[in-house]
Amino acid sequence: MTRIDDTPPAWDERTQLTTFLDYARDTARAKCDGVSAEDARKALLPGSPLMTVSGLINHLRWVEYYWFQVVFLGEEDAGPWTDEDPDREMRIAVDFPLGQLLDEYAEQSARYRALVAANALDRRADRAVRDDVHVDLRWILLHLTEETARHNGHLDILRELLDGTTG
Repeated sequence: MTRIDDTPPAWDERTQLTTFLDYARDTARAKCDGVSAEDARKALLPGSPLMTVSGLINHLRWVEYYWFQVVFLGEEDAGPWTDEDPDREMRIAVDFPLGQLLDEYAEQSARYRALVAANALDRRADRAVRDDVHVDLRWILLHLTEETARHNGHLDILRELLDGTTG
């Protein structure tokens, strides 16, 4: 598996934050290298029937959508989840080829890179997250890095269970 380097090309705060998010994104994509369409849809953990490689990639994609478009920009939530099925993005992922999910995630990441570049890190989100708290773009970048890194651990486990690949 190949990944980008996590060392930023510059030492300013924005470059460090975006480098780590990109590193986590690229790690998620690297974990999928060589995974077959069939294996990407397999739920290997008995207690977690939605945890598939496809499900995790689709979840990461939609989590970024939520934080950047719904929370930060204040757009209407058009995500796939519903009150009745709050994890629907993970459930429906098995209906799509892994390559398509990865391409959509990469295309979306590029759009969000441009969004981040065009906004100050101190800019507050248009929508409150709870208790009328409006997080700033810096917090969103940190949160997405943590979320993606946490799910990379899940991808590590799934990949090792699928075919023994580690790293």
